[in-house]
Amino acid sequence: MTDTAIIGSPPATEVRSVTPVLVFKANTEEAINLYVSLFPNSRVVNIVRSEGGMVPAGQVMHATFELDRQRFNAFDGGPTFAFSEGFSLMAVCSTQEEIDRLWEQLTANGGEPGPCGWLKDPFGLSWQVVPADLGEMLGNSAGGNTRKAGEAMMSMSKLDIAALRAAYSSAS
Repeated sequence: MTDTAIIGSPPATEVRSVTPVLVFKANTEEAINLYVSLFPNSRVVNIVRSEGGMVPAGQVMHATFELDRQRFNAFDGGPTFAFSEGFSLMAVCSTQEEIDRLWEQLTANGGEPGPCGWLKDPFGLSWQVVPADLGEMLGNSAGGNTRKAGEAMMSMSKLDIAALRAAYSSAS
Protein backbone atom coordinates (compact mmCIF):
# COMPACT_ATOMS: atom_id res chain seq x y z
CA MET A 1 0.00 0.00 0.00
CA THR A 2 1.38 3.44 -0.90
CA ASP A 3 0.76 6.79 0.73
CA THR A 4 -1.07 9.23 -1.50
CA ALA A 5 -1.63 12.91 -0.87
CA ILE A 6 -5.16 14.18 -0.97
CA ILE A 7 -5.30 17.02 -3.48
CA GLY A 8 -5.99 20.29 -1.72
CA SER A 9 -5.15 18.88 1.69
CA PRO A 10 -2.24 20.58 3.45
CA PRO A 11 0.67 18.34 4.40
CA ALA A 12 1.21 17.44 8.03
CA THR A 13 3.49 20.06 9.54
CA GLU A 14 5.07 21.21 12.74
CA VAL A 15 4.80 24.91 11.81
CA ARG A 16 3.27 26.77 14.74
CA SER A 17 2.38 30.03 13.00
CA VAL A 18 2.93 32.20 9.97
CA THR A 19 3.86 35.81 10.74
CA PRO A 20 4.53 38.67 8.32
CA VAL A 21 8.04 40.13 8.63
CA LEU A 22 8.65 43.73 7.58
CA VAL A 23 12.25 44.56 6.70
CA PHE A 24 12.88 48.30 6.81
CA LYS A 25 16.00 49.99 5.48
CA ALA A 26 16.20 51.74 8.86
CA ASN A 27 13.87 53.40 11.41
CA THR A 28 12.00 50.21 12.29
CA GLU A 29 11.28 51.38 15.81
CA GLU A 30 9.90 54.71 14.58
CA ALA A 31 7.69 52.91 12.06
CA ILE A 32 6.22 50.42 14.48
CA ASN A 33 5.62 53.12 17.09
CA LEU A 34 3.60 55.02 14.48
CA TYR A 35 1.64 51.92 13.48
CA VAL A 36 0.72 50.88 17.03
CA SER A 37 -0.41 54.45 17.77
CA LEU A 38 -2.94 54.29 14.90
CA PHE A 39 -4.85 51.09 15.65
CA PRO A 40 -6.72 49.81 18.71
CA ASN A 41 -5.54 46.62 20.38
CA SER A 42 -1.98 47.28 19.22
CA ARG A 43 1.32 47.16 21.07
CA VAL A 44 5.06 46.74 20.80
CA VAL A 45 5.83 43.31 22.23
CA ASN A 46 9.62 43.58 22.20
CA ILE A 47 12.57 45.21 20.50
CA VAL A 48 16.07 43.76 20.37
CA ARG A 49 18.81 46.20 19.37
CA SER A 50 22.24 45.28 18.08
CA GLU A 51 25.23 45.76 20.32
CA GLY A 52 27.52 45.92 17.29
CA GLY A 53 29.22 43.44 15.00
CA MET A 54 27.57 42.49 11.71
CA VAL A 55 24.67 44.84 12.48
CA PRO A 56 25.62 48.37 13.58
CA ALA A 57 25.06 49.08 17.26
CA GLY A 58 21.62 50.43 18.09
CA GLN A 59 19.85 49.13 14.99
CA VAL A 60 16.81 46.92 15.44
CA MET A 61 17.82 43.28 15.00
CA HIS A 62 14.34 42.00 15.82
CA ALA A 63 11.04 43.52 16.86
CA THR A 64 7.66 41.97 17.50
CA PHE A 65 4.53 44.09 17.48
CA GLU A 66 0.78 43.68 17.11
CA LEU A 67 -1.67 45.72 15.06
CA ASP A 68 -5.22 45.06 16.22
CA ARG A 69 -3.99 41.74 17.63
CA GLN A 70 -2.29 40.68 14.35
CA ARG A 71 1.33 39.84 15.10
CA PHE A 72 4.21 41.15 12.96
CA ASN A 73 7.98 40.94 13.16
CA ALA A 74 10.33 43.58 11.80
CA PHE A 75 13.95 44.63 11.67
CA ASP A 76 16.38 47.13 10.14
CA GLY A 77 17.74 45.48 7.00
CA GLY A 78 19.91 48.22 5.56
CA PRO A 79 19.96 49.89 2.16
CA THR A 80 19.52 46.73 0.09
CA PHE A 81 15.92 46.27 1.28
CA ALA A 82 12.93 48.14 -0.11
CA PHE A 83 9.20 47.63 -0.01
CA SER A 84 7.17 47.36 -3.20
CA GLU A 85 3.50 47.75 -4.02
CA GLY A 86 3.39 43.97 -4.35
CA PHE A 87 2.90 43.88 -0.59
CA SER A 88 0.60 46.17 1.35
CA LEU A 89 -1.28 46.35 4.60
CA MET A 90 -5.03 46.97 4.34
CA ALA A 91 -6.84 49.08 6.90
CA VAL A 92 -10.58 48.44 6.65
CA CYS A 93 -12.52 51.41 8.04
CA SER A 94 -16.13 51.83 9.13
CA THR A 95 -16.32 55.62 8.77
CA GLN A 96 -15.02 58.42 6.59
CA GLU A 97 -13.52 59.99 9.70
CA GLU A 98 -11.41 56.88 10.22
CA ILE A 99 -10.28 56.86 6.57
CA ASP A 100 -9.39 60.57 6.85
CA ARG A 101 -7.45 60.09 10.11
CA LEU A 102 -5.41 57.13 8.87
CA TRP A 103 -4.79 58.76 5.48
CA GLU A 104 -3.54 61.95 7.10
CA GLN A 105 -1.27 60.20 9.60
CA LEU A 106 0.16 57.66 7.15
CA THR A 107 0.92 60.24 4.45
CA ALA A 108 2.37 62.82 6.88
CA ASN A 109 6.12 63.37 7.19
CA GLY A 110 7.08 62.07 3.76
CA GLY A 111 4.30 59.60 3.01
CA GLU A 112 2.77 59.68 -0.47
CA PRO A 113 -0.87 59.44 -1.52
CA GLY A 114 -1.59 57.02 -4.33
CA PRO A 115 -4.58 56.04 -6.44
CA CYS A 116 -7.69 54.08 -5.40
CA GLY A 117 -7.14 54.22 -1.63
CA TRP A 118 -3.47 53.22 -1.76
CA LEU A 119 -0.66 55.19 -0.15
CA LYS A 120 2.94 54.81 0.91
CA ASP A 121 3.83 55.72 4.47
CA PRO A 122 7.01 57.67 5.31
CA PHE A 123 8.91 54.35 5.61
CA GLY A 124 7.96 53.18 2.10
CA LEU A 125 5.38 50.59 3.15
CA SER A 126 2.23 50.48 0.99
CA TRP A 127 -1.19 50.64 2.60
CA GLN A 128 -4.74 50.34 1.34
CA VAL A 129 -7.16 52.45 3.39
CA VAL A 130 -10.63 51.31 2.38
CA PRO A 131 -14.24 51.37 3.58
CA ALA A 132 -15.61 48.15 5.04
CA ASP A 133 -18.26 47.86 2.32
CA LEU A 134 -15.92 48.40 -0.65
CA GLY A 135 -15.98 44.70 -1.57
CA GLU A 136 -19.76 44.76 -1.65
CA MET A 137 -19.80 47.87 -3.84
CA LEU A 138 -17.28 46.39 -6.29
CA GLY A 139 -18.49 42.80 -6.31
CA ASN A 140 -22.25 42.61 -5.77
CA SER A 141 -23.89 43.69 -9.02
CA ALA A 142 -27.26 42.42 -7.73
CA GLY A 143 -27.15 45.09 -4.98
CA GLY A 144 -26.02 48.06 -7.04
CA ASN A 145 -24.00 49.45 -9.89
CA THR A 146 -20.56 47.88 -9.46
CA ARG A 147 -19.26 49.43 -12.68
CA LYS A 148 -20.06 52.96 -11.49
CA ALA A 149 -18.59 52.22 -8.06
CA GLY A 150 -15.40 50.94 -9.69
CA GLU A 151 -15.18 53.99 -11.94
CA ALA A 152 -15.67 56.27 -8.95
CA MET A 153 -12.93 54.45 -7.01
CA MET A 154 -10.54 54.67 -9.95
CA SER A 155 -10.97 58.46 -10.03
CA MET A 156 -10.05 58.89 -6.34
CA SER A 157 -6.88 59.01 -4.35
CA LYS A 158 -8.22 58.88 -0.76
CA LEU A 159 -11.52 57.03 -0.92
CA ASP A 160 -14.75 58.92 -0.26
CA ILE A 161 -17.39 56.58 1.18
CA ALA A 162 -20.36 58.83 0.35
CA ALA A 163 -19.27 59.24 -3.28
CA LEU A 164 -18.64 55.50 -3.65
CA ARG A 165 -22.06 54.68 -2.19
CA ALA A 166 -23.73 57.25 -4.45
CA ALA A 167 -22.07 55.71 -7.49
CA TYR A 168 -23.05 52.21 -6.37
CA SER A 169 -26.67 53.34 -5.88
CA SER A 170 -26.86 55.07 -9.27
CA ALA A 171 -28.76 53.66 -12.22
CA SER A 172 -26.86 52.07 -15.09
